[in-house]
Amino acid sequence: MQLSYDSRGNSVPVILILMQQRLYSLGGLQAEGIFRINPDNNQEEDLRNQLNSGVVPDGIDVHCLAGLIKAWFRELPTGVLDPLSPEQVMQCQSEDDCTALCRLLPPTETALLDWAINLMADVVQHEHLNKMNSHNIAMVFAPNMTQMADPLTALMYAVQVMNFLKTLITKTLREREDAVIESSRSPLNEPPSDENGDQGPRLNPHVQQSPDENEEKEHEFITDDDNLGYLTASEESDGPGSGSGSSNWSGQSPLIEPKAHVVNNTREPKQVAPSSDPDKSRPLVSNLSSINSLTEKTEAWR
Repeated sequence: MQLSYDSRGNSVPVILILMQQRLYSLGGLQAEGIFRINPDNNQEEDLRNQLNSGVVPDGIDVHCLAGLIKAWFRELPTGVLDPLSPEQVMQCQSEDDCTALCRLLPPTETALLDWAINLMADVVQHEHLNKMNSHNIAMVFAPNMTQMADPLTALMYAVQVMNFLKTLITKTLREREDAVIESSRSPLNEPPSDENGDQGPRLNPHVQQSPDENEEKEHEFITDDDNLGYLTASEESDGPGSGSGSSNWSGQSPLIEPKAHVVNNTREPKQVAPSSDPDKSRPLVSNLSSINSLTEKTEAWR
């Protein structure tokens, strides 16, 4: 038969690889009772004829495909485990014994057994969906791995073969788990460093801010708000000595100085000599009234 290599480097017939790929693509690993439920005989025979002609048809029933994989092993001229004596298989009591016994198989049988064990391990990994654990899948494969003329002897021997296959499936699943754990382990990475040689994790630039930047932003925030309040107070005073909005600010509310200083903030008035004319003294009285009014407004605002 035409051979090809599987993912593990086993040289197996191409027909096995084609059936395995189609089984996986159709969701056969998730099908409940896969390799246990017997397919329709008529459909299996038709599919067998198409596969023998090199055609893998679409719309294959996954149980029919699984049945043909078992039939391929069952119809071999000699079983995969037939190079081993029944006594050798029965004496296997541990995982190491089973592993050592596999080394006694010829290369062709070794490759076929390894392919079958990994297929069964794939099924067990989906046990939560297909309800096929290592015991169940080993039980349905065991009668197809040997050829015995006596049915009673074949049945008794199948129990030993089932335990042998189950041990190899468990070993394969553990090795897969160990490989996943080993691949997930990595040496402790050094903290990332930038071009300047600084090491350590980098924070989000929108989150990380230096104390100076925070202080500067806080100062800018206070200054903007206080200038707004200062301008409002100046508009309310609306009189001499209200001051300009560009003066230095210390963070406190602006205070209006007493009346004399208010006058000094604008311009020192000239001394006006008292006059007996009431009209000439009227501007001074009006000016003093404005200052008093400004002072009252300032006190009310404070």
